[in-house]
Amino acid sequence: MQSDSMADRFIGKSIPRKEGRAKVTGRALYVDDMVMPGMLYGATVRSPVARGRIRGIRYAQGIPWDEFTIVTAQDIPGKNCVALMLNDQPCLADQVVNHAEEPVVLLAHPDRYLLEEARRAVELDIEPLPAVFTIDESLARQQVVWGEDNIFKSFLVESGDVESAWGHAHLIVEGEYETGAQEQLYIEPQGMIATFTAEQGLTVWGSMQCPYYVHRALMTLLDLPVNQVRVIQTETGGGFGGKEEYPSMIAGHAALLARKSGKPVKIVYDRMEDMAATTKRHPSRTRHRTAVTREGKLLAMDIEFVVDGGAYATLSPVVLSRGTIHAAGPYFCPNVRIRSQAVATNFPPHGAFRGFGAPQSIFALERQMDQVAKVLGLAPEELRRRNFVKQGETLAVGQVVREKVDMAGLMERALELSDYYAKRKRFAEENPRREVKKGIGLASFLHGAGFTGSGERYLASLVGAEATPEGRVRVLAASTEMGQGTMTVFSQIAAEALGVDYDMIEIVQPDTAVVPNSGPTVASRTCMVVGKLVESAVLGIRQQLLSSGLLPERYTSEQFRQACRQFIENHGALKSSSEYSAPPGVYWDDDKYRGDAYGAYAWAVYVAEVSVDLTTYEIRVDDFVAVQEVGRVINPVLATGQIEGGVAQGIGFALYENVVWQEGQMVNSQMTNYIMPTSADLPPIRVFFEEVPYAHGPGGAKGIGELPIDGPAPAIVNAIENAGGVNVNRIPVTPEVLMEALEGVHA
Repeated sequence: MQSDSMADRFIGKSIPRKEGRAKVTGRALYVDDMVMPGMLYGATVRSPVARGRIRGIRYAQGIPWDEFTIVTAQDIPGKNCVALMLNDQPCLADQVVNHAEEPVVLLAHPDRYLLEEARRAVELDIEPLPAVFTIDESLARQQVVWGEDNIFKSFLVESGDVESAWGHAHLIVEGEYETGAQEQLYIEPQGMIATFTAEQGLTVWGSMQCPYYVHRALMTLLDLPVNQVRVIQTETGGGFGGKEEYPSMIAGHAALLARKSGKPVKIVYDRMEDMAATTKRHPSRTRHRTAVTREGKLLAMDIEFVVDGGAYATLSPVVLSRGTIHAAGPYFCPNVRIRSQAVATNFPPHGAFRGFGAPQSIFALERQMDQVAKVLGLAPEELRRRNFVKQGETLAVGQVVREKVDMAGLMERALELSDYYAKRKRFAEENPRREVKKGIGLASFLHGAGFTGSGERYLASLVGAEATPEGRVRVLAASTEMGQGTMTVFSQIAAEALGVDYDMIEIVQPDTAVVPNSGPTVASRTCMVVGKLVESAVLGIRQQLLSSGLLPERYTSEQFRQACRQFIENHGALKSSSEYSAPPGVYWDDDKYRGDAYGAYAWAVYVAEVSVDLTTYEIRVDDFVAVQEVGRVINPVLATGQIEGGVAQGIGFALYENVVWQEGQMVNSQMTNYIMPTSADLPPIRVFFEEVPYAHGPGGAKGIGELPIDGPAPAIVNAIENAGGVNVNRIPVTPEVLMEALEGVHA
């Protein structure tokens, strides 16, 4: 094996980004940079109403329609659906529409300006039908807009005996909490290019997180065999979940136009269309009923968690699943009941967004914990300290915590770094004399890494590795680079495992004709789950070289190169692969919805300091401390960037990002009127890691990407209450929301 002096050469180091040079020099090509001979541009004609019956389509005079490729649902050769989970969403509406912005007609033309004129000249004759726009309306079922009861999915989690616990409680505290939709607002909008020939089949290039999702959807839509569909990820300018399921829709549109026209077709949304038509974070409502002893020990938690899925299921069942499992947080409570539902409305479908349901349920829980503490007369941190789950205890789904967990230690470090105790005391003394009140609040939480329950077993992810005659090692995985550092982290893991130079590792761009299905780039699984497969696959190459006698036990990078070259000359290809297998002792019961929900969790405590202006009702976050345990940190700079970015998005979720709906349409679908935090609105975000290596992660790493979006909103709103004494239980807390809440206090 490699020499001892090579230990930890790359893991734990801030190695420069693998793809950085290509991006800063402009060599990296995004989908809108690509031009093909004879290429047409595509556009989508969308429903202006939230629910209705299509009576006809008219093409106005003055447009040379014979020059256009026109596609409707009747042109779909396969099944008219966006294949995902329930296959309920049509690729193009046929006879009925169920949300505003639903695609009805596709157009393509070589002149993009004439194309836009033509799009406006298509008239959809739609008879409006009654629509559903709230969770309560959906649950009332006066209008059934999906299935038999408007319910996409429901879950029940039970441990202990909640009903009998109420009689033993000193106090029972109830609360209701709401979160709004949130736009992913990735820098690069959605975009795809498709080509189609009868001989070669369909090839799609695009901005995406999950090439194999798109591959399956295109096979279903165009009724093509597996070897007639190829999906290639181009450089991707951000995703945050917004490019998980939606690329299957836009890829289908480009593919249908390419098939009918016989020419390459590019569709790239502008910002307004992207914001108005694509998926967002699920709005939610959570109701808590919490029983506690006089000493502040949790006796029972009864939680009702409901998310608004929009018009079609998309990923709502799994978003609901993660939100449900995280709803009881990092606490030990002997009696827990969580009832959850994802319901249908006539908004555009909501979908994946960083955190995947957990930010919604964790916001509610951490606000509720502060309310319980207030009723008990305990400090918020003390209530949490008395109830943190410990190693050997169980979480709400019955999972025994086998990891070394020290939530109290994380909290103490966060409180110390933020100067929490001194500030809380000083603010209480100074606020009566101040028009701009100061406050400080915290949130403690956990986030599971990887697919929930048996998801990773079913997926059976596969990663390949192969050596080249030049002695380089190519890693083949479907995990995508979208700005988070996948290529860099995979290279560090592989180089560390092999004990060779970082530059000898090449990460192959995801292409379904080349890389195996290692699963989607979601769920905090890329580093922990797929990274472990990368580590195992490259070690398979090393083992072959050692067994052949061409590589000594201790070797240099040059010796490794020579061994690869000689092996390939003597034996041919030098390849290895690794398939996922669950860590020992990890088991999940899908029927009972109990067991080991995740192989590992990341744990965190966040502290926010805010200023609340009682004249303008503006809220500003002045300081933010984020302390987390994520196993071993592979690349400190990239890891810190993940936390900083997640906190920034969490600040937007908490205070600024308010999706305004009118009859099911987003009416602020521009960056001029959808308010998000800029650099001027963000505080210093101070990031700290505790490292407890995870035995089944590459180099000891766990997942990190989703964790930082979970904690900011409750920490900030807890700080707002500390500053102004106002109990705000819905986000975003815009000035209007704060004004309404304060007027309620002073009424």
